[in-house]
Amino acid sequence: MKLVIGSDHAGFPLKEEVRAYLSLKGHEVLDVGVYSAAPSDYPDAAEAVGDAIRAGVASRGILICGSGVGVCIAANKIPGIRAGMCHDHYSAHQGVEHDEMNVLVMGARIIGTETAYDVADTFLAANFVSTEPRFVRRYKKLLAIEAKYSRALTT
Repeated sequence: MKLVIGSDHAGFPLKEEVRAYLSLKGHEVLDVGVYSAAPSDYPDAAEAVGDAIRAGVASRGILICGSGVGVCIAANKIPGIRAGMCHDHYSAHQGVEHDEMNVLVMGARIIGTETAYDVADTFLAANFVSTEPRFVRRYKKLLAIEAKYSRALTT
């Protein structure tokens, strides 16, 4: 799969490990930074990953900061981005299957490397297949909320 990955300085070491791991597994991974542990701002990472997905450069992304909270909030401000913070196997696949999550968020100070690998593998293997009426209804409501506020910003 072609994916994009980014982090702030706190997430940099784990981003590097996850990037290398996924590349070895055959994924095409576009790294949008940061490229060191020098202080940086998490909204920049979220925007870079979101922009790459919106441009069609990658279909999914991974964001990592210290807690995961900052990049998750920032990424979800971008229309078309559905970011979810996952530190477990269940959330990683359920977020894709039920909500079409397209950005996996992890907190480097929360999750260990091996668990991060498992969560990333699970996220990338999952597919949005919810045809059950309740999930379709909920997903359409998410899209309607996004459209409503996206229009409000442009008028």
